[in-house]
Parts: sequence; structure tokens; C-alpha cells
Amino acid sequence: MGDDEQREADALRTRELVAEAHRLRQVIAAAEADLARTHADAFALAEEQTGRLRDASTREREMPLRSMAAELAVDARMSDRTMQTHLFDAHRTVTQFPVTWEAWHDGRVSRAHVRVIVEAGAELDDEHARVVFEQDVLGYAETTSPSRVRSYAEQVAEKLNPRSMQERHDKAVLDRRVWVEDLRDGMSMLGAIGPSVEIHGVYDRLTRQGKAVKAADRAARREVAEGDGGPVAAEGDGERLTSEHNAGPDGVDEGVNGEVWFDVRTLDQIRTDLLLDMMLTSTPSVDGTDGVVEGGLGAIRAHVQVTVPATTLAGTTTGGAELDGRCAVDPETARILAGNAPGFDRVLLDPIGGAVLAVDRRHATAAQKRYLMARDVRCRFPGCRRPARDCEWDHREDYALGGKTDVENLGAFLQETPHGETCSRMERRSAPGWEAALHRALRA
Repeated sequence: MGDDEQREADALRTRELVAEAHRLRQVIAAAEADLARTHADAFALAEEQTGRLRDASTREREMPLRSMAAELAVDARMSDRTMQTHLFDAHRTVTQFPVTWEAWHDGRVSRAHVRVIVEAGAELDDEHARVVFEQDVLGYAETTSPSRVRSYAEQVAEKLNPRSMQERHDKAVLDRRVWVEDLRDGMSMLGAIGPSVEIHGVYDRLTRQGKAVKAADRAARREVAEGDGGPVAAEGDGERLTSEHNAGPDGVDEGVNGEVWFDVRTLDQIRTDLLLDMMLTSTPSVDGTDGVVEGGLGAIRAHVQVTVPATTLAGTTTGGAELDGRCAVDPETARILAGNAPGFDRVLLDPIGGAVLAVDRRHATAAQKRYLMARDVRCRFPGCRRPARDCEWDHREDYALGGKTDVENLGAFLQETPHGETCSRMERRSAPGWEAALHRALRA
């Protein structure tokens, strides 16, 4: 068999495997949906039994559901509490999101898709709003992964929810907590629930600090390798030391005669160690970033990216803010972050499809400022001799009126004149001839 024939045969076999996997996923989805229907029927029967009770105590009214869950749990070999959750979720899916259940049964979406849709739409009490939400999100879910559906579903639910995001956030933040779960082999897990911006900020800062440690380690390896005239250590995919140096249990290699050290910890291990160090001592106890990060790890701050609709910043709407495309952010936090940001990007969206059409920035970037300083030398207004370093980088065509933040539309303009005005304002008020001359000067 020639190479072309072999490639064609492999491609045919691959298509057959993909088709078989698709068929099996449909079979599995149908079976899971049928099981959910059975659990929903069991929950409904328990509810009927509860309704037939008269003047029963709270404990007695719980017994029908607990009894039903216990019967099913024994057969499924799981706890009755877990089974109660399955029964409730199944009943909510079948009764409140029937179209989603049908798509699940037909294999158009997976169990993970269904879970995301139901969780995002659970707070929509109005039946009409829930139908609109389901139709919108389900069409999107059939084309992409569950992780992408979650962010989209939360935004759609936000628009249809009569309770504002701010009201729900103010209530949810009261449930913030920290807990500990003991694991095996002398290990435990520390968990925390808090505002999304702060939690993601903590993780981002730990990641940046961890990468600084790895960068310092790579610099130390290069220095030793160059000094010895040969390779000393290789990190590799698994971040494991492959030289003759011996690493201790904490991942730090003291090297030869204790003169050098190498860090063979993974980024996850470093993040964990930094978190525990800062919680116990208020500062990282291991800081090998001298010369790599000015001020050390303590100087590293978190970076988060928040997308906020202009109408939310203006206060005319109350939703739509999103953190890194992951989760929704309450409007108050979004406005605080935007107010404290040194600069932000303006994203222009298609009014119908929501596709990004253009991205613009209100303030000049550092690279633009360096270019403008060299180009303009002094204030661009005719007759003004003030050096460019004492001016502001202003828009010739007003940014608020659609002017772009690019070097063709930016120039050095003095912000305080003897007449109490700005050169940029005077320029915009000038006669058309002056404006044309300035426009030609800016393009020169």
C-alpha cells in the first residue's frame, strides 16, 4: 500500500471512529436523560405523598422524599443526601427546562451543557422569561463547549432577571466563607468563597509571583551553566531537575557545596507555598527574584481584566460587566475598577450580533507617547513654543465624538495658557483654515 493509499485509509478509519463515538454519545445522552426523567417522576411522587399528609410536623413532611431518596440511593450505591440532590435537579430540569431536556435526550447537548443552562436560569421565576432564556442559550449550547456556554448563559439570564445583578451580589456576598477539608496522607484543602474580582486577583498575583520565581531560577541556571562551561540542569516539561544536583523535599536544590540553588517546584507548588507563606508571615519567605523583579515578590500586584458596558458605567443599566470572559461582576465593583484604572479600551460591538467591530483606547500608550515626543518636539498649536514634555497628548478630533487614539489624531497640546484655556480647545475652535493646517502638520 502506497503512502497516499495509507493516508486515505487512515482518514477513512478516523471518520468511522468519529461517527461511532458520536453515535455512542447520543446513546449515552438519551440514557442519562431517561434516568433524569425517572428521578423527576420519583420526586413528583414524593411531593404527592407529602401533599396527602395533614397537620404533620416538619420532620414528618420530609419523610416521603427522604424515603424515596433512600430507596434509590441503595440501588445506586450512593448517599441518600446526594440522591436527594439528584432528584431535585432532575425535577427542575424536566419541569422548568423541557426543551433543554429534549435536546439532551436527542444528543444535541451533553449533561454538562444541561447543568450549565439549568444553573444559570434557575433564578428566573417568570415562565416567559425562562422560555426566552432557554431558546436563546440552547441554540448557542449546540455549537460550543459547556465552559463557553456558562458565561453566555449568565449574561442572558442577567438581562431577563427582574432582580438586578447588584441586588443579587449584595445578598450573595454575605455567604463568603473559608473552610478546611482534611485529605489523606497528612494533607488538607483550604477553600474560600468571595467576590470574583478579589478571588481572581489573588490567583493572578500568586501566578505572577510564581512565574517570577521560575524566571529567577532560569537565570540562576544560565549563570551557573555559563560559568561552568556546560549545562547544569534542565527543567523540561515536568519541571524536574535532570543534573547531578540533589533536590531536597521542599524542591530547592542546594547545588554543589551549597554555593548555588535551583528550584524544581511546579508552578502549582510555588503558588501554594506562596499563599501559605503570605497567610502565615504576611510576606513570601522564599524570594529568589533579586535582580529579576524590582522590589521582590511583594512588589507584584494582581491584574484583572473587566469588560463593562458604557451604559453600566453611566448608570443607565445595571448589568453586563464580565471578568476575563469567565463570570459576571456586580456593577458597583465594575464602576470602582473602571474609575481607578489608569486607562481602558473601548470595544465597539455589532448592535445585532454582538461581534467585536473595533477596539480603541482613550489614553495614548507608552509607545505612542515616545513617538509623539520625537515627532512633535513642542506644542502643536501655532505660536505656542512650550516643549512637548510639558504638554498633554490630546486628540485633534475629540475622542468623545469618535476620534481615534492613534498617532495621526494625537498631538502635544499645552493644557494651561495665559488666557486660562487649553491649546487643544483653542485649536478646535479655530477657523477651518487653521484646522486644515494643523491636520496637515499632524500628518507631516
